[in-house]
Amino acid sequence: MRFGALTVSVAALAAFLLVAGQPALQAQTGDPMRLAEQKAAPTKKEPAKKAETKKSEPKKSDAKKAEAKKSAPATSGVYAGMPIAQRAAIQFDLNWTNHYTGPADGEFSERSVAAVRAFQKDRGFRETGTLTDAEREALATSAQNRRERVGWRMVEDRATGAQVGLPTNLAKHQSAIRSGTRWQMAQGQFQIETFRVREPGATLATVFEDQKKEPPNRQISTSALRNSSFVMTGTQGLKNFLMRAEVRDLEIRGITVLYDPAIEGTTDFVALAVLSAFAPFPGTGVMALIGPPARSRIEYGTGIVVTASGHVVTDRQITEGCSVLQVAGHGDASRIADNGNLTLLRVFGASALTPAALVHEGASASALTLVGIADPKAQGGERTATTVAARLDGDSLDPSPQPGFAGAAAVDAQGRIFGMVTLKAPVLASAGAAPMPTATVVPVAAIRQFLDSQYVTPATGRPGPDAAKASVVRVICVRR
Repeated sequence: MRFGALTVSVAALAAFLLVAGQPALQAQTGDPMRLAEQKAAPTKKEPAKKAETKKSEPKKSDAKKAEAKKSAPATSGVYAGMPIAQRAAIQFDLNWTNHYTGPADGEFSERSVAAVRAFQKDRGFRETGTLTDAEREALATSAQNRRERVGWRMVEDRATGAQVGLPTNLAKHQSAIRSGTRWQMAQGQFQIETFRVREPGATLATVFEDQKKEPPNRQISTSALRNSSFVMTGTQGLKNFLMRAEVRDLEIRGITVLYDPAIEGTTDFVALAVLSAFAPFPGTGVMALIGPPARSRIEYGTGIVVTASGHVVTDRQITEGCSVLQVAGHGDASRIADNGNLTLLRVFGASALTPAALVHEGASASALTLVGIADPKAQGGERTATTVAARLDGDSLDPSPQPGFAGAAAVDAQGRIFGMVTLKAPVLASAGAAPMPTATVVPVAAIRQFLDSQYVTPATGRPGPDAAKASVVRVICVRR
């Protein structure tokens, strides 16, 4: 297999995915961790021969290796002093830049330090094994650019309850399958499938054996079963496949990535990232270890004007932790009340505000038009109200709107306001990455009930997307 510029053996893949230090229960091709170590280790005869020829005149490369080995304890000490989330984030970014094929678990061994040196060498930096602030930023930017190119985002798989890292530019088509969900390219060259098993009597070991036989055209190259997880790789028909699964409370959740060998040069590292980021249960996976980054110092959202006297309702998440709240073009806003996903703001002394019509009965969901004001970066610094189409699938909007649309108005096909867009807690691809939230809609009835509790009577008005455009404003949150 190729991982960008690196060659990744199936044994190294298993080592990448399985938790280090956990004793293997079964390994079909030997313990992958041990195999990977043995493959990387030199033979016993080689060092003796090299030592014999180097007595009189050591080579520069040997001097470099000796210097690196000597500095290893000090370098490891630098990383030991970092929070585990930062160490894991560095490893995950190195996964994306093709310099590290180990697990992003925060255990910063010499293998991780060597990956840092490899990154520094490729970028022309001094090969110290530790990252300066500028080098860390360069690494994060490079990894994020790669994620953006494939449309990387974390999504919740409602069929299994797992969190899945999804390259949305590669796997655009979603469909339900027998025990999970499938995302794939139009012609099926690249596929991601989830599965869940909770049948009486099913164990991790029995599912492990079943997966090796199902479907019949699956040929196993390597597989390993451990206390709470298993991995396997091989071919399925004409495709390569990678699989990972974990068990908790008698339930097994797994993920399989399949891709054509013809496109492996551009999909191998993405396939590994999908398996690495897979979080089968709450609190698992790389994302849980890395955790969300600090909120942006300045964040933009949308608000819906509900009275001519300056009342604005918006998404509560946008207003959290703000030292200053403003409604663009109208001045500072006071936070009046919160309730669930909603926040009520008031701009005192504002004029030329056009309230939205929140009194229409019978608004229906499914095909919706979202009316909001995108982040300034998405529209060249402007604050123009725009519309995007979305569907309410279950309790989530598909697709999730772009940054800035938290608090936007959602109107139905007849132009009636169905509700307000709100974001769920963001799931991050790595530290420093842009939030990738899922979104849903707070129904207009819930908004009206909230306003009633604050003795605010929304104005009446005519329905329609054009009317909604006049009733949305940009909300700006400034944090310390």
